[in-house]
Amino acid sequence: MLAAPEIIRETRQLAQLEGLFPRWRAIPLYRDALARANCRHADFDCFQRLPLIAKPEMRNDFPRNFLPAGQTIEMLLEKNLIELEHTSGTSAERLPVIFARGWWNAQEERALRLNAFVGKIFDEFPNAHRATITSPACNGLTCPTVWMSREQRTFENALFVNLARIPFLLAEAELAHMAAEIAGWSPQFLDVDPVHGARFALYCEQHGIKFPSLKFILCSYEFTSVVHRKILARVFGVPAFNLYGSTETGHLLMENERGEMKPSYDTAFLEIVDADACGVGELVVTTLTNDYMPLLRYRIGDLVEKHARPYGNHFTVHGRARDALTAHDGRRVTTWRVDQCFTEINGIAHYELRQNENCDCVLRFVPDGAAPKEKELRRVTSQLEALLKCSAEIKTEAMPVLVPAASGKFRLTSRVQTQT
Repeated sequence: MLAAPEIIRETRQLAQLEGLFPRWRAIPLYRDALARANCRHADFDCFQRLPLIAKPEMRNDFPRNFLPAGQTIEMLLEKNLIELEHTSGTSAERLPVIFARGWWNAQEERALRLNAFVGKIFDEFPNAHRATITSPACNGLTCPTVWMSREQRTFENALFVNLARIPFLLAEAELAHMAAEIAGWSPQFLDVDPVHGARFALYCEQHGIKFPSLKFILCSYEFTSVVHRKILARVFGVPAFNLYGSTETGHLLMENERGEMKPSYDTAFLEIVDADACGVGELVVTTLTNDYMPLLRYRIGDLVEKHARPYGNHFTVHGRARDALTAHDGRRVTTWRVDQCFTEINGIAHYELRQNENCDCVLRFVPDGAAPKEKELRRVTSQLEALLKCSAEIKTEAMPVLVPAASGKFRLTSRVQTQT
């Protein structure tokens, strides 16, 4: 049974959905779908009859598919009403995204304040400095895509310090330069892609570099492994929290002080479709505050699990749907379930578990200092074999470098076709 505040929030969301129906009817992308669903009145039953959309529907005839009659993107840009950004291209070709000027920062702060610890830091430091370490292949707002000076990489209270796509290839001089920039910036928090953040943390550990101003670390941009979090916590000695969302939807979930991923009710309405026997299904998002490019029942491509508790709902993010593996008995095995097998091991900075069409797997990893002892590594592979019901022993390979996908993001788990 949900607590009263949770019921109030969910009821308010349903009222918001009904209030948005008139606007949706004016948007070409949704106008025909609403008519086909026979939505004469704004109600939740009608909402659930609407089809799901994905990136192909968003891309088709953009931006006319989102803008009401009489509006053009050129006119909105000329009036300085909007920002035009692009998705990272993790699951498909990069996609343009429109949102109102100032919308991104507002929805991000709402999400971050779901964590009371972070909220107190923001109250103490209203202009809190952040240093961002992520792939330059992300969207244009948050990840510079070409070399820039420090001035060009400073946006209000944020300094972007990394321009390397593969963190394992960063030279000592580049890492030293990044550390010096961060020290000079005196950030209250680091905003990191977990792989880039872990690589930078290991450099700092090796050279005894500390940042006294640092209060917490924000992990975003892609799935954060337990091995990444372990390194970040060990090196920097401050809590690390997950922030989940996307360029097109805004931030949807924020990890609180108890380690729970809490929904940002004011930003989006969340559904789970095609759930399996364990309650893990695909996340479907309806945005509530982006008036210029509202997303209605958008299939974001990630797997999540919802936990209803007396004190409020929270979620587990299981990773990309396309990155899920298949057990020998046909069960879907998510990235999160794989990652839980690495909870107790030390000596791994990053890994990639690849499965071929015969369900055989290879585990490649970048060592964290000295590689794990053979006995420890075998304990992990035994857990993975039990999880996947493998018929063959999982092979392991220590690697100096693991490369990201074309989007610049790393995949902890993937299915690959056997070469013939």
